[in-house]
Amino acid sequence: MQLIYAHAVETGTGTFEIEPPSLEEMTRRWSNVVDRGWPFMVASPPDDVSRVLAFAYAVQYRDRAAYEKTFEVSVYTAHTSARMGAGSVALAEVLTSLRADGAREALAFIGDSYNAASIGLHRKLGFQHVGTLREVGEKFGKLLDVIVMQRTLTAAKPPGEATET
Repeated sequence: MQLIYAHAVETGTGTFEIEPPSLEEMTRRWSNVVDRGWPFMVASPPDDVSRVLAFAYAVQYRDRAAYEKTFEVSVYTAHTSARMGAGSVALAEVLTSLRADGAREALAFIGDSYNAASIGLHRKLGFQHVGTLREVGEKFGKLLDVIVMQRTLTAAKPPGEATET
């Protein structure tokens, strides 16, 4: 996973980190997610589970009780596995896990408004564009937008069904 993320940091604008984190830092980040019971999924080929094609995870959107059912999702795919579906599989599993755990909303903050692959992946999984944060990041000498996408995880109430108060 560290190699996948390091490549994304060094070559892309999907993440706004400038220096790739160490293996120790990536392990700390992974522990932070799984120790809280949040989903962290890894996609591997069935014949080689030691090889990581993609990974996805979710963290609570903000560290306040009012946000306990809203999660920010992230997904990264190995550059050698791009557009092969591994990122979709990993992120779909994260969404399934969130829904099973009672989460209500999933948010994606996609670095660079020209990141068509990530925008398309999220759209394919039911996310909708809800906003653009203009020129909030700078990387490789370019000012970059962040695309905000959102997906509701709970089933919609049928028309006329009473809501609890």
